Formats: sequence, C-alpha cells, structure tokens
Amino acid sequence: MSTSSEALLDLSAADRLLGSAVSALSDPDVPAGHAAYAALLIEHLSQQLSRAQLHAAEAVRRTGAHKLDADSLQAIADGGLEPTPQQAEAAAGRTTGGRTHFKKALDLLAGWLNVPVSTARERLSSADCLIAQVTDAGEPAAPALPVLAAALDDPGTDPRLVISAARKLRAADKDLGTGPEAEQTRAELQELALELIRSQPATARKHISALIAQAVGEQRPPEALLSQIGIYPLGIRNGLERFLVKLLPSQGETMHAIFRAIDNPKTMAGNRDALAEQAAALVDDGAAPGWDDESTMPDWAKAEDDADGTADGTEGETPEASEPGGEPDSEAGPPDNPPVEARKAELPGPFEDLRPELRHLLGLMTVLQANGPGALASDGHAVTTPQIGVLLDYDKMLESGRDFAVTTSGIPIPAGQVRAMVCNAGLYPVVLNGKSRILDLGRTQRLFSKPQARAIRAAYRGCGYPGCSMPAHRCELDHLDKWERGGRTDIESSDLFCEIHHIARHCGLFHSVKVKGSRPMVLLPRELDPEQRLQFNTYFFSPSEALRLAEWARQATALWRAGQLDATIADP
Repeated sequence: MSTSSEALLDLSAADRLLGSAVSALSDPDVPAGHAAYAALLIEHLSQQLSRAQLHAAEAVRRTGAHKLDADSLQAIADGGLEPTPQQAEAAAGRTTGGRTHFKKALDLLAGWLNVPVSTARERLSSADCLIAQVTDAGEPAAPALPVLAAALDDPGTDPRLVISAARKLRAADKDLGTGPEAEQTRAELQELALELIRSQPATARKHISALIAQAVGEQRPPEALLSQIGIYPLGIRNGLERFLVKLLPSQGETMHAIFRAIDNPKTMAGNRDALAEQAAALVDDGAAPGWDDESTMPDWAKAEDDADGTADGTEGETPEASEPGGEPDSEAGPPDNPPVEARKAELPGPFEDLRPELRHLLGLMTVLQANGPGALASDGHAVTTPQIGVLLDYDKMLESGRDFAVTTSGIPIPAGQVRAMVCNAGLYPVVLNGKSRILDLGRTQRLFSKPQARAIRAAYRGCGYPGCSMPAHRCELDHLDKWERGGRTDIESSDLFCEIHHIARHCGLFHSVKVKGSRPMVLLPRELDPEQRLQFNTYFFSPSEALRLAEWARQATALWRAGQLDATIADP
C-alpha cells in the first residue's frame, strides 16, 4: 500500500477517534480535570488542523486535483469518510485535459468541499507565503515569506500565529513598495514577527498588527498622511449618522486621553449628572408621542387577550376606571414627559455601566459642545481636559533618533510629531531606560503620591499579569513591600494590577518578583507555566518595546536560575 493511501486511512481513523472523544465529553459525570485536559488536547489538534489545511490546499493546487475526471471523484465519494484499504488505493484517480467540474483549485475547495470562497482564497494565499508559490508557467517556486515558512512546521510554534502574521504581511505588500529596501523591510518584519510569536504568543497578533502598521506608516511621507487626515461623513445607515475619523498618532492619543478621563469617575465627577442626562435623553427624547388611545395603535402594538380573556394575564381582576371628575389613578401609567430622575431609572444601570462606546461618545460630545478646554458647559458642569503622556527611551533617542517615543496608550509616535507635541500644553514627559525603569519620577512616603501614581501608570500602561488587557487607569497600585512589615513605598517596589489580579496575587495564585533596576516581573505557578519563566505583560507596549522586554525577561530568567539576579519574590 502506498504511503499516501496509508495517510488517508490514518486521517479516517483520526476522524473517528475525535468524534468518539468529543461524544464522551457530553457525559454529565465527566470529571472536571478530564474536561480541562480534553480542552488542552483539542486546542493542540486545532493547531495541527490549521497547518494541515494549508498543506492540503497547496497539495490540491500542486497536483492539479481540480482536473480529476468524473470517475475519480466518484471513487472518492464511494470511499466516504471510512474507506477500506482497497478504496483508498482506488482513490488515487487520474487527471484529464478535457472539461472537468472545476476550473482551478479554488473552485474545487469552494464548490466540492463547501469551503467559503474567501476562506479558500486565504488558504491558497497563505500557502503561497508559507509553503510554495506557483509561477505564471505553473512551476513551483520558493515561498514568498521564507522566514515564516521555516517556522510553519516547527512543533514548538503555534502555526495559527504564523499564518495570521503571513496574512497581515501579504495584505501590506503593496504599501511596503518594491526594491531592495522594501525587501529588507519585509525580511526584518518577518524576523520580528517570529520573535513576537515565540516570546509573546498571548499578545503576538496585536503587536504584529502594530508592527506592520508602523512600518507602512514610515514608508509614507508626511504630505501623504496630512492629505488624508480628517473627518469624513459617511451618511446615515440603519438610523445612525456615521463618520470616519482619520488622525495622526499624536492626535489619536488626545482621543485616548479623553476616553481615559471619561472612564475615570474621579476626574469626571462633576460631569456625571450632565452625562447621565444625555444618556437618559437617548432613551426618551420626547420626539415620539405616547399611545394613550388604543384606537391610534397599530395592530402589532395592541395587547392580545390571554386565554382567560384579560389583557394582562391576571386572573379574575380588571382595572377599575376612575370616577368621573376624580383624580386619575397614580399607577395608570408613566406621564408623557417624565422628569430626568424617572428617565435615569430607565437606563441599564449607572453611567459607568453603559457600553464604553456609548460612554465615550457622550463624553466626547460634551467636550465638543463646550467653548474650549477647561470651559464650563451651559449647565455649569466642568468638561474634560485631556492630559497626554509621552514616554521617551533616552538611550534609543540618542542612538538612532527613531522609534524612541510612545504614548501611555502604547501608540508609537514619529520623531517629528514628538517635537510638535512637546510644544503643546498638557504634556508630561516620562523618561525611561530600556528595562522600563523610571528614571526621573518618584518619592517615598506611606501612600503613593500623585506623581508616583502617574509615573507608575505611565510606565506600566496596564495590569501586570501576562496577557491581561485592563488599562492602567482602571488598575490598582499594589505595594510589594508591606508597610506594616517595614516596607517602603518606593516605585521600584510597586506594581499595577486590575482588581481581579490584585486579589489573586494576595491570595497567592501567582507571584510578583522585585528585580533590582527593573520593573517587577511575574512568576506564574508551575501548572500554568511549567518552564517557570519571569514574565512581563506587554499587551500595552509597542512592538519594539515588547521585544526589548521579552529579551530582558529571557536574560533575567537565565540569571535568576543561575543565582546571579538580584531579585526577591514579594510576599502575597
């Protein structure tokens, strides 16, 4: 029996085994540990499957399987999902130069296997990038992204992340241009993407997207950027007025600063009533009349009688009519124009519980409707004044003059825009070294001072737990040295965690590690990280920062294991 026939039988057996295993998970008595173990194994199978789908698509194209004649396709159909050895051998098939059901590999994937056309096209494009291209003459050629291609079949690398990176690079291919310099940029992007995939798998997709966007932005002259920024009205669709806003990164940080202030009840306390009134107005703006006369209601709005003949479903009771000339029943229904307090009650919880998108829009509209930053709205409520933080890597600024500035939201800022931002008010610079150690801010006292809190949030950006996406302004400052045990309230012995991970650390579910000359690191328990590595959360950092932090974490882990790192595990 040929090797390919044996492979078909293996795939058929794997299909049966997987179906049996998944069926067993529906058992109500399945142990929790077995359920978690099964999820782990199935996730690994998902990685294998994503790699296999690419190889299958490439094999279909390379072998010309779309040219199989009708008898060959029938032989495959006869074998089905559980072929015998004889049927597997007979399914080898033959191609023909005559007319067939499918004109190309894409047609076979979409028309015979019912793969969506867009998905089939993506698989073939990814195969071009990671397995082999096909020349105009139909000859195989090297993959378009050789660095990532070498990692596709690496058992220690998640192929889904490799495929995702390849798609993003292919999508940016035209913007990166042509010529030796563009090819060098593509090679560098592949190397950096692969490094992010291997060192920061939890946040690799985010960082790779930012990395490519930054590279594309650097290829465009300032004139091209300025020619496209602006607010573009897109018209009304589905009852909503739509606008497309295109900003420079430095301008975008102003928006992020406004949103942070809106989300922070301390900075927006004076605006809560006004913003809540705006939100309440969205629920009932008085534009639509109430239906107090049933004769004016459309059929769909009229209540249908229940089986017992009453409209409200209460058995044996009917509403009593008011006496002529008497006062109307106070519970007959809400007034046509309820007061603000009544309309607030109709909202889904307090203002802070509204969808972030809606909350941000209401706050932004308040700013736009005011006369200027720091002005008062018509009702006397103070509006938001954005405050922007820009972090400068001093060593990198002196070394290369490029990619040395990033906002506290993790947005890389080109050098020219940094110089322009420094001239504006409301900017506070925070100077860091390559290990994110704060160099020029910090005081020691019982509680963190405002300058300390600002410095910690600016430097750490968000929750310190690896992979957590909670931003800094919604996190809590954490003392790693307990004051009651003689600890000091120093920046180097502080960390930043969201409420959930702050409690988890004090419960001993993971550890913070104080490292001399560096921001704290995290040590996950052995069941979550068998390798016991020191880690950072790089979710809110730019790609270049994430790579530097990952390299420092690797070095620190090696030194720690060798007993050469000045580090202390903080008490829970």
